[in-house]
Amino acid sequence: MNKLLFILGFFMTGFCANAQTFSDQALQQSVQQINNAKTDSDYDTLFKVFSDAKTSEKWKANYYAAVTMYLKTHFLLKQTTGRPMTESNELAKNFAMQALASEKNNGEINTLLGLIYIQKIRLRASGDTQKDLKTAIGYMSKADTQLKNNPRLTFLKVEIAENSGNKAQSIELRQKAVKEFEAADLSSSSPNWGKNLIGQ
Repeated sequence: MNKLLFILGFFMTGFCANAQTFSDQALQQSVQQINNAKTDSDYDTLFKVFSDAKTSEKWKANYYAAVTMYLKTHFLLKQTTGRPMTESNELAKNFAMQALASEKNNGEINTLLGLIYIQKIRLRASGDTQKDLKTAIGYMSKADTQLKNNPRLTFLKVEIAENSGNKAQSIELRQKAVKEFEAADLSSSSPNWGKNLIGQ
């Protein structure tokens, strides 16, 4: 009887491990779809996948949930639809903070949080623009020690330069970001979203 229970337990453990791996593979497929999203409902669909995910790497699911809400807000800002955007920006911040709680020294999460705070300023949803700009600069400074030649970090620097009124630096950094996005290895497992931020 004990032998039978042991065998059943062994198979159940194997099944659970396979289910976990499948879940992570499904998430990876959703990550690859981020750059193909064309509408706000595409971003909502991806957000649901990431926010509901049962995965061994919950911080990654939270990170990509935040990415989809940040990109949705970016998309809506460019469309000038007059539709509410502060909720998706706030959701992005909440999920990014959850990711950061698990991965404190992650340059990609710090970069994303900086972008989210700059976006909040763009939305005119900031109660204190200077404080939010300072927060964004703080996240950028942390990310700067953690990442090299990262197009999303360079784009954050573009946004900060624009918000600080430094147009010449903004133009120079934008050109650098374009080159970094072009040189990015899309087959890499590290984040590769954001090319649509430049040139839109």
